[in-house]
Amino acid sequence: MNIMENILTNQTLFISLVVGLFVGAASGYLGSVMVLKRLALVGDALSHVALPGIGIALLLEINPFVGAFAALFIGTLLVWGIERITTVPVEAIVGIIFSVSLAVGLLVTPEPELLEALFGDISAVSPIDGILAVALSVLVVAAMMAIKRKMLLGIVSEDFAKAQNIKIGVLNLLFLILVAIVVALGVKVVVTLLMGSLVIIPAAASKNIARSFSTYGILSLILGAISAVGGILAAGWLNFAPGPLVVLASAAIFLATFAFRSGRA
Repeated sequence: MNIMENILTNQTLFISLVVGLFVGAASGYLGSVMVLKRLALVGDALSHVALPGIGIALLLEINPFVGAFAALFIGTLLVWGIERITTVPVEAIVGIIFSVSLAVGLLVTPEPELLEALFGDISAVSPIDGILAVALSVLVVAAMMAIKRKMLLGIVSEDFAKAQNIKIGVLNLLFLILVAIVVALGVKVVVTLLMGSLVIIPAAASKNIARSFSTYGILSLILGAISAVGGILAAGWLNFAPGPLVVLASAAIFLATFAFRSGRA
């Protein structure tokens, strides 16, 4: 049986690949803006904010995505609110909330459920979860495309953006919510401890070879999708956990693009 036949006949593998494809694409696309805003590590820190929500959801026997997103949404509102009333950099605020969330998550999650909360399992994604992940990934990319031009203008010159009646505070809140959605979805693909890599590495790889802002975002989306699908396929072939292999696949792509950039230079 060849690879394509195996994918089409194995429902679990097929769902995992579809979810990985869309979540990886959405992660890469949002990561392109996070790298430009110098917030690359925020995605990694926010992934840990999901832990207490996942732990509580497992205890209540409800969908972990619901708990993860609830915790991330609350964390996002806290980051946005604190940022508006203090001069502390946003990455420092995220770091504080990340540390507190990790401590609370370790306290509220019993040991048997802790490994599932930290490492997840994309093979356990149900068809309904898969449909939800695809729909939300498409929504995230569409929303990001709608606000990206204004976001980029705010990155170049926040004062000029405000002079154009662009509400930077509202845009930043919406952007953080989109990041929260992607991180909550990605916990199943790359697990809590490694989710930040799916946001950071494809975008960094794209930055090596993109020649314009428009191609940068699209390339980040494509490389994110390739990283997730490649890692999941390799995991199935080698019988390893998919999360680490998704990270290694994205790292291999980054090295390849870095070599390409060096060669072009």
